[in-house]
Amino acid sequence: MMAIDEKNLARIEAWTRDLCLIPGLSGFEDPVADYISAALPDTRIERHIDTMGNLTLTVRGSDAEAPSVMVFAHTDQLGLMVRRIEADGFVRVERLGGVPERVLPGLKMVIMNRQGKQIPCVIAVKAHHATPQDEKSQVLGYEKLFLDLGVSSAEEVRALGVDIGAPVTYTPSFDRLAGTRISGTAIDDRAGCAVLMDLVQRVVDKPVPATLHAVFSVQEEFNLRGAMLAAERLKPDAAVSIDLMVAADTPDLPHRGELKLGGGPALGLYSFHGRGTLNGTLAHPALLNHFEATAEALSMPLQRSAHTGLLTDSSYVQLVGEGIPSMDIGYPARYTHTPIETCDLTDLEQIAALLEASLAGMAKGFSFARRRYACAIS
Repeated sequence: MMAIDEKNLARIEAWTRDLCLIPGLSGFEDPVADYISAALPDTRIERHIDTMGNLTLTVRGSDAEAPSVMVFAHTDQLGLMVRRIEADGFVRVERLGGVPERVLPGLKMVIMNRQGKQIPCVIAVKAHHATPQDEKSQVLGYEKLFLDLGVSSAEEVRALGVDIGAPVTYTPSFDRLAGTRISGTAIDDRAGCAVLMDLVQRVVDKPVPATLHAVFSVQEEFNLRGAMLAAERLKPDAAVSIDLMVAADTPDLPHRGELKLGGGPALGLYSFHGRGTLNGTLAHPALLNHFEATAEALSMPLQRSAHTGLLTDSSYVQLVGEGIPSMDIGYPARYTHTPIETCDLTDLEQIAALLEASLAGMAKGFSFARRRYACAIS
């Protein structure tokens, strides 16, 4: 088995921690992008921010005729948005992204005001001692919930710089659990961003033939909007998404698959939303074969995911222009879309190592021709 690089693992942990502590609801990701750009100051990195806020860091390959590859992770997180301020100072909200309503009552949250300051608040929950028995097992829809900022009037709320449209997120947190496990409020997809930052640093330190376009995309949680626009501009030869995948190693989910924390990078063979957009991604054979062969050469364990109910930006990126060979590489994660998302640092470090080696293997003449099965034609 390939050894874990402890230096890179520590770097990924530090970046993940810092990123998880920056609130960045969809549409309000600028502070996250600012942090990422500042953390990678090397002048050999080209920088571009588009009108939607996607940050692209480009590291030119050592061979101008080698492929260009867009690797992307999203900077935004899901949350809520202020829709009404009651006369008594309580705040009503809309849901932005797949927030699980069953975890909301009783949570600590923050509202970002007009000055970018975090205003603490709590999501109200009826006092247990006054809750009828038939209500104790009910899940309230977000439209019935309200935020308590500790004030007594709408005027006091607005005096704090909070108005309609203000973003609301889980109170930022990051914890190191036992061993190499970490938990945080925005592991999805700040852990993926940290992996991508590590990849950028790796190819700056040790150039590879392929050109890397590292895209830190916006509004993924708001219907997968940002990365597609970046792909339209870059027109890469291939695209790879880094995002979480659903771990099945807890007592409630063994029937959903085989992904486990610490088992290595997960290759996305199939994703399908199953509702709404009815979109998804089937891994492009050329990329799938290349990543599998690269992992084998590295003696790196791989996991495989085929999952309904989960989407990444790749589902739209693959449709740009005449089509872009695309696939997902993920890190298994538990308790997704909650304030306690949990993953394993070793999986993150190995994703960066796999991507670095895969880019190193994409020299001039690399073929993206479709061949799902290696078979002779007689």
